[in-house]
Amino acid sequence: MSASVSVPVRAPARRRRSVTLTVGCVLAGLIVALAIVSLFWLPYPPSDVSGGRLAGPGGGHLLGTDKLGRDLFTQLMIGSRIALAVGSGAVALGGILGVAAGLAAGFATRWLDDAIAAALDILIAFPVLLVAMLLVAARGASLASAIVAIGLGSSAVVARLTRVLVKRILSQDFVTAARTSGTSWPRIVLEHVLPNVWPTLVVNLALQLGVAVLAEASLSYLGLGAPPPNESWGRMLQEAQATVLTAPLGAIAPGVLLILLVIGVNLIADGLRDVADPTRRRSR
Repeated sequence: MSASVSVPVRAPARRRRSVTLTVGCVLAGLIVALAIVSLFWLPYPPSDVSGGRLAGPGGGHLLGTDKLGRDLFTQLMIGSRIALAVGSGAVALGGILGVAAGLAAGFATRWLDDAIAAALDILIAFPVLLVAMLLVAARGASLASAIVAIGLGSSAVVARLTRVLVKRILSQDFVTAARTSGTSWPRIVLEHVLPNVWPTLVVNLALQLGVAVLAEASLSYLGLGAPPPNESWGRMLQEAQATVLTAPLGAIAPGVLLILLVIGVNLIADGLRDVADPTRRRSR
């Protein structure tokens, strides 16, 4: 009589998950390393224009210079810092506001829950970039404005997901048993709700980081991002579009780094999803 063996089926799936997560960490880690190094060292001062206008790679400039004579690699390093600062700050703000609103909706009475759900649906109907543009236009362009605008724009997505997850957990028998035994609501949240919703929320927040990075680049491209000398990849793309045929590295370099960061973050989210979802792991 033959017996089925599941180990050979699980091993390739485990390797695929490991490769996905590893590749994502490597891609995102390169950008993080570039941003950390930029805090302590830069090839040239950000305002140095001694390199000559649109100089090619070489002569002390690894990637050449822009139309003002500034070192492109220096701008890329500063841009990585801005992208990660705005992206992580916006995700942190959106996560805090979204989780708080989702918990409130999950524990609210029916009419209040319906009102919160309707408000979230209205906010989600507006793209994150559009909400960010409106808020930045009202507050003025700055690093803090970009973080607040993108964070508020993404908080509705996190709130709706949290609301659904909280309601699902509250309907479980172990929560009913805890309530029957006299466990307080704060303790139920800390011991039963949050431990069961955080894996899914972490994956969603990782995906939101990619959205936030793209939103920051888009705001900077439109002139609504962090003002100089906080050089961002979006502004580099905007400034290089007029000389893209004569000096293509000015547009290619920030575009490639932006793509690598978003792909890396999405791969990390995909790997975390596989780790957090046993059903998904078994299906592969």
